[in-house]
Amino acid sequence: MTSLLVLFAISQANASGLASDLNQSSQTNEPQLEHIEQSELNTLVSNDPAAAFITAFEVGDELFEVPANELDGAGANVGEGQRYAKFPRMDLNGYGEWANHTPARVTGPNSQACIECHFQAVSDGSGPISSNNVRDPMRSGQIGDFITRQPPHIFGIGAKQKLAEEMTAELLAIKAAAIAQAISYNTMVTKDLIAKNISFGKIKANPDGSVNTSMVEGVDGDLIVKPLQWKGVELTIRSFVRGAENNELGLQAVELVGDDDGDYDGIINEITVGDITALAIYQAGQPRPVTKIELADLGLMELSYQEKADILKGKDLFSQVQCASCHVPTLYLDDSIFSEPSQSATHRDALFPNGDSPASHGLTPENAITFDLAADMPDNIITLPNGNVVHLGNFKKDNYGRTSVDIYSDLKRHDLGYEIAESVDEEGTGASVFITQPLWGAGSTAPYMHDGRSPTITDAVMNHGGDAATSRSLFKQLSPTYKQALVAYVENHILLLAEEDEAAAEAPIYSEPVAPAEPEAPTYSEPVAPTAPEAPSRFRRTRH
Repeated sequence: MTSLLVLFAISQANASGLASDLNQSSQTNEPQLEHIEQSELNTLVSNDPAAAFITAFEVGDELFEVPANELDGAGANVGEGQRYAKFPRMDLNGYGEWANHTPARVTGPNSQACIECHFQAVSDGSGPISSNNVRDPMRSGQIGDFITRQPPHIFGIGAKQKLAEEMTAELLAIKAAAIAQAISYNTMVTKDLIAKNISFGKIKANPDGSVNTSMVEGVDGDLIVKPLQWKGVELTIRSFVRGAENNELGLQAVELVGDDDGDYDGIINEITVGDITALAIYQAGQPRPVTKIELADLGLMELSYQEKADILKGKDLFSQVQCASCHVPTLYLDDSIFSEPSQSATHRDALFPNGDSPASHGLTPENAITFDLAADMPDNIITLPNGNVVHLGNFKKDNYGRTSVDIYSDLKRHDLGYEIAESVDEEGTGASVFITQPLWGAGSTAPYMHDGRSPTITDAVMNHGGDAATSRSLFKQLSPTYKQALVAYVENHILLLAEEDEAAAEAPIYSEPVAPAEPEAPTYSEPVAPTAPEAPSRFRRTRH
């Protein structure tokens, strides 16, 4: 990887003097980020696809963790000489200041590196309350309109995007079949929208080829499943990454703003197309979450008989109180190959936000970086106490060749009731509507809910109303013993990031045996409760 040079083209300092400050900084400091061009990745894909994946992963890892400085373009001209803002500053609306940045800001920038917010329990984990993101979606400048978001962990999100791609394909196939049938028989046709055994309502097709989507549930009328962001409105890891780079770090991607200095910090060309590809691959390549029982069976942690018994009993209760109706434990992938950009047209950019064609920057499905979620994950290759090597980063295959994704989500949006409604409806999906948050890793990611309002799993359950009111009511009627067992089951799902084991990485992967039968949980006599309702100076960075 070559280092970057900052080429200075100073004309006049902007209102805050940031450009002249850069001139001073360049005399004593250097940019910290190591970048990669999409053309370099394309060459690797042509010559050695496996090397392209590892290179992109490693570059993305560095970009995720290294604190950027002002010569990298980190931060923005917030105003009053500030580069960062913990809360929105619509009051700073002078030339080039926060309120006039493009794209329009609703938050930040508030960090120098991604890892500053995603570090809890392990690197790339969630964030504590202190890392909450403060947003002003309506850009009103009124504190009462501010909302907050807790940073989620990023483990397993490559599989999450793949699930969304396959679910979308199923839904669109149902829609196409309904239209074809309606036209062929000259009659209205109604079909159930079922993807991976999840119901998304119904669709009605008319003889003229039009469709009625009024009965669609949990997804937009376009039937494209958007798996990311708390509201379920972000399509891909790539789109999420470039938005976070801009909003939280103040690093504006070329594919977002082109050659413009939209945050008036005196730097342009801050994040390359190749950088975003690398960051997307790094995050997509994060290992799957694991369970305490899984680790105990492998001799990697200790659990008492009672702890195992509580977890097993909690598994039964989780289904019986209907938590599993939305937090679906396992979904299955037919194809475990992740591709960046996606091979699915629904989950890749037709045009970049700056209006450019991705192909004009060398980003096409034909030169995509690919890897197998069930075989190629770089992390959590572990040597067991008996000397065998297991790959706990990979997703598992079932007997039908499908890839099991123990996500505990249906990837649908649900209304959680008025108790949790926000002061503004940021995305137009409903102020109390959120995507079902996956519970994998929940034992490592307290506090809970979209804004971290719940310190414990029990408190999170109590904050579930609306579509989840029945489950909340059933949970409340359980005895303390049953409640503890159910919580133990949820907290059984944790994040693991093992120290890199070079010897294990070189060793053949041991084929993990089926776990031995678990001891039966103690017999509980208590029945489950019945169902109850409820133009400034700019510096261009170049590669050499």
